[in-house]
Amino acid sequence: MKHTTHPSKPIKLKTCNYLTLGLLIFLFSAQLSAQNGQIKGQLQDDQSEAVIYSNVSIYNSSDSSLVKVETSDDSGIFAIQGIPAGNYFLKATYVGLSDIVRPDLAISDDTVLDLGVLKFAVGGTDLAEVTVTTTRAIVEIKPDRTVFNVQGTINSVGEEALSLLRKAPGVTVDNNDNVSVLGRSGVRIFIDGKPLPLGGADLAAYLKNLPAEQIDRIDIITNPGAKYEAEGNAGIVDIRLKREKGIGANGSLSGSYSQGRHSRYNFSGTGNYRTKKFNIFGNAGLGDMTAFNDMIFQARQNGLFLDEINNTTWNTFSTNYRIGTDFFIGKKHTIGFLVSGNNDNGGNNGDNIIKISKLSDINNIDSVLVNNSVNQATNSSNTFNINYKYDIAKGKGLNIDLDYGKYKNDSERFSPNRYYNENLDTLLTEVINIIEPETNIDIYTLKTDYEQPLAGGQFGIGGKLSRVVSDNEFLFFDEIAEAKIQNNQRSNIFNYTENVYAGYLSYNRPINKKWSFSSGLRAEQTDALGELTPFDASLQEDPVVQNYFSLFPSAGLTWNPKQMHSFNLAYGRRINRPDYNVLNPFEDRLSELSFQKGNPALQPEIVNNLELGYTLKYRYNFKLA
Repeated sequence: MKHTTHPSKPIKLKTCNYLTLGLLIFLFSAQLSAQNGQIKGQLQDDQSEAVIYSNVSIYNSSDSSLVKVETSDDSGIFAIQGIPAGNYFLKATYVGLSDIVRPDLAISDDTVLDLGVLKFAVGGTDLAEVTVTTTRAIVEIKPDRTVFNVQGTINSVGEEALSLLRKAPGVTVDNNDNVSVLGRSGVRIFIDGKPLPLGGADLAAYLKNLPAEQIDRIDIITNPGAKYEAEGNAGIVDIRLKREKGIGANGSLSGSYSQGRHSRYNFSGTGNYRTKKFNIFGNAGLGDMTAFNDMIFQARQNGLFLDEINNTTWNTFSTNYRIGTDFFIGKKHTIGFLVSGNNDNGGNNGDNIIKISKLSDINNIDSVLVNNSVNQATNSSNTFNINYKYDIAKGKGLNIDLDYGKYKNDSERFSPNRYYNENLDTLLTEVINIIEPETNIDIYTLKTDYEQPLAGGQFGIGGKLSRVVSDNEFLFFDEIAEAKIQNNQRSNIFNYTENVYAGYLSYNRPINKKWSFSSGLRAEQTDALGELTPFDASLQEDPVVQNYFSLFPSAGLTWNPKQMHSFNLAYGRRINRPDYNVLNPFEDRLSELSFQKGNPALQPEIVNNLELGYTLKYRYNFKLA
């Protein structure tokens, strides 16, 4: 029997190839919420004219931390939804106008607070001494993406990447740390334009240990073109790290501490030295975090009713670094080198209690399973990049990337399973296990992209070669009379190798002032091999071999009849491959009755998308798909 209880490593059901025709789906980037409160109002200047696309931010009154940010529409109206009960203040900003600040805003569940008309005042300027500075808006709406700027805002201090994603427009992070964009799950997370090969708890841990001080901006791409990998159907969230562009030397040190049920702190530093010939940059940080997760489950399986409570507390101490250099060879050539790494050391203590009764009589508890587990884990990742960029002319250039990444997860879990009577005063039996999994992932990538103007449009061509080698060792021990004995029927080795060869063509062109089109074709050949090697030879299984070639066409037609209104017809074909963690057949146990395991025979899912979309005021997206 199989009962999944870990919130951060969801088990994916077996997928199949099918064409999905849905009903009408309304996807609002403002992420309307049925819970909590709402603040709304209208922004005007001193002439009572609407102030459009002003940034409107809500902050906690207690610590001035950002809760959510939105922009006003072409009537100057804003509405910020899903605000938890509490005390807040509002700040509205617009270039050239003095900020609007409204303090003492109390919100309770289902509150709709209408602030009415808020008027900006014109900022005064002394013409004798004028200093021109430029600042970025927190949110920028661009044709192909939404940009959430972090550097230079209050978000750049004392936060981490996962918390920033909770605040980003159109992005939702649920209580199990799963990220979705415009209501769609399965989002690909990129760092500086490169996909992270992590999922589930490993991805959440990485994002939690990436300080906001190292992040420049977050790009939210809901409809990737042929240039991007065909993997994933919910879009891309690309986290762009800082890289100083000013001439000279500069640096910064920062730190933060926060206290909730548990505490967390982090310290980080950045440095940069740039000349006309080269640029050297780097950053490093460390942090310590204690967190908790409380879960309640009820399951009916094999004629039994299982009433389960699971409380987990874990602590992580992490260090990270990033060092790079760019050499400017003339005006058109740049060669760059980049090394980055992240190391986490920690563990968790789990209190798992399962009350067991028969389905025919769930009120009569037969026995209670108590598992007080202890898990020690070490996670590390190191990546290396060589980049060559040739800026031939305006709109014409060549980019080549050579990447290597190494990821390692190593842990040891002590899992005592003790069965008691209903009153927990009599030990009936016990089974003590020790589990030692180790995963090593090596990723090699060569990627090239070339673009140039062609016939009034933009033509692109490129290719990518990638190789993934995942070695997994799972050792399961029984503790008998205080002796640690390996259980060969439950111990095994799983090796997974995946090679992907890809190439693409793309062409985008405006037809006239109102019409434009985009097109692309991506081809991918995937060769994968999964080999399970048990310590008990009688459990040997045949290797799982997957070899398939796929074409991924994409096309789009856009019509802009007038400002603030845009219609789009788009088609795209994409693929969802099983994550490495759900291919791994090892059991990850919370107790003897509560575990999860992967399936190495999972097949990829091919998705054909046909969408008719309407965008209003660059903010609201309506799609028939």
